[in-house]
Amino acid sequence: MGDSMDSNLKRSIILEHYQHPVNKGLIDDDSYIKVNMNNESCIDEIDLMVKIQDGLIVDVRFDGEACAICTSATSIMIDTLIGKNIEQVKEILNNYYNMINEKEYNADILEQTIVYEDIHKQPNRKKCALLPWWGMEKVIKKYEGE
Repeated sequence: MGDSMDSNLKRSIILEHYQHPVNKGLIDDDSYIKVNMNNESCIDEIDLMVKIQDGLIVDVRFDGEACAICTSATSIMIDTLIGKNIEQVKEILNNYYNMINEKEYNADILEQTIVYEDIHKQPNRKKCALLPWWGMEKVIKKYEGE
């Protein structure tokens, strides 16, 4: 494990995704699964819209008010998951949770989400980094419940 990514690089990736998040702004399209997520211990409230076709994440949009960690985590999650199938998403999700909670994880599949590998040092920020992923988990449960 160790320090797999330089902390300055991590900060710049987080900042970039906070200042220029991907796919921000919702659209009017009923083919997307929508969830609203909020974090009572921070300002974070985000709406996620996910389009899943044949078990593949084809698009994800989001909007809302959220802190730098939550906004960047959402943007990075979107970047990471578009084009992946549900099984891959679940695998990334589990490894991401493990990383945040200081358990063993496979860094190779986490792509840019590895920037949060030290977030456990700020326990009050963990929820901010997890919120969009909890939303994605809800979306997948809705999708599989159909």
